Amino acid sequence: MAILAFNKWNTDGIGVEDLGLQRYIVLNPRIVPKTGARYAGRNFHKSKVFIVERLINKIMQPGSKSGKHWHSSGHMTGMAAQAHDIVKRALEIIEQKTKENPVKVFVKALENAAPREEIVTIEYGGARYPKATECAPQRRIDIALRYFTQGAYGKSFNSKTSIESALADELISAYKLDQKSAAIQKKLELERQADASR
Repeated sequence: MAILAFNKWNTDGIGVEDLGLQRYIVLNPRIVPKTGARYAGRNFHKSKVFIVERLINKIMQPGSKSGKHWHSSGHMTGMAAQAHDIVKRALEIIEQKTKENPVKVFVKALENAAPREEIVTIEYGGARYPKATECAPQRRIDIALRYFTQGAYGKSFNSKTSIESALADELISAYKLDQKSAAIQKKLELERQADASR
């Protein structure tokens, strides 16, 4: 008998089309996606963690947005059980709205939102210049997950929209390559800046 993600969704047959991300998006499902940092201390330990668990971990610590921690992480202060429930309910909403496997929708949204290029600043002769550089596969996933969570928190902060609905809408929009998704907007902006800095 196959193990199902959250004891609900099958991950068999879900493929990663982006060749650069195939090794970094793990689709070995867990009934309760919480490994408790079993891989910590090893290089690229995140790459061995079920991708939905990485979203849960990012929901717990979404990072600051322009230095405003209160804006990006007002809902969550590292409570694993609460983050688990948020992601589970968001996946249920995705299933209701799209009539598709929500893990498949999430993986495709992740591929669509992962930026291929970014900007680094180099200093030359006392002046600073932006320079375009390719984004490493592990970092592409980290950035996309951060954009998803910060976009969802931004839509639900000081509004009637619940964090579950905001996260579901963010993932569905990214899945459809819709610019209503904050992650898709940020990706396009980042790649546009990189293109201008060649």
